[in-house]
Amino acid sequence: MEFDWQPVWLTLKLASLTTVFLLLVGTPIAWWLSQTRSWLKQPISAVVALPIVLPPTVMGFYLLIMLGPNGPVGELTQALGLGTLAFTFTGLVVGSVFYSLPFVVQPLQNAFEALGQRPLEVAATLRASPWDRFLHVAIPLARPGFLTAMVLGFAHTVGEFGVVLMIGGNIPGETKVLSVAIYDHVETLEYGQAHLLSAGMIAFSFLILLSLYLINGRFGRNGHVT
Repeated sequence: MEFDWQPVWLTLKLASLTTVFLLLVGTPIAWWLSQTRSWLKQPISAVVALPIVLPPTVMGFYLLIMLGPNGPVGELTQALGLGTLAFTFTGLVVGSVFYSLPFVVQPLQNAFEALGQRPLEVAATLRASPWDRFLHVAIPLARPGFLTAMVLGFAHTVGEFGVVLMIGGNIPGETKVLSVAIYDHVETLEYGQAHLLSAGMIAFSFLILLSLYLINGRFGRNGHVT
């Protein structure tokens, strides 16, 4: 029985790119949510957290509509000569960023809020600009939150099924990620391949959880933010 590594590499590529974009998008959102007193904080927090409670197929369906040829994003990408994002790897990245956003924003927001205002106020008395305070004070002190966000964002992307199936379908080498490959093997009664991929996912999930506990335990003992 020849093992098909293509879904594995495709999943790792998807999770890596998604994690990078999640940090770029999620960090300013988390910082704003941790600092603002605006009445918009609660509504925006609820929007960010929606993927936690929404069925993945519901979110995948509306993302498919949005990215499709008649959707607002699809019409824009077609006008730019880029075609549509539905059933493409790029579309998977876009959908994964939306779906895994709360798993990055919430740990970062908690880490920023745990800092308190004292370190930022001290930096301000030293004439540090808001950007310097964020870059050289908040981010280094929130390092455990960043580690947790990266691990959770990566792991959650690896475990996606409903969203990636709705947006990307089952195109080998393009959108056929691990979770879809397992489903495909079960449908065709190829239980041997399904066992191998599923066992690998179980081992991966265990290592992810162990890493989180070790990260939180280490920084907790040292008195840093967890």
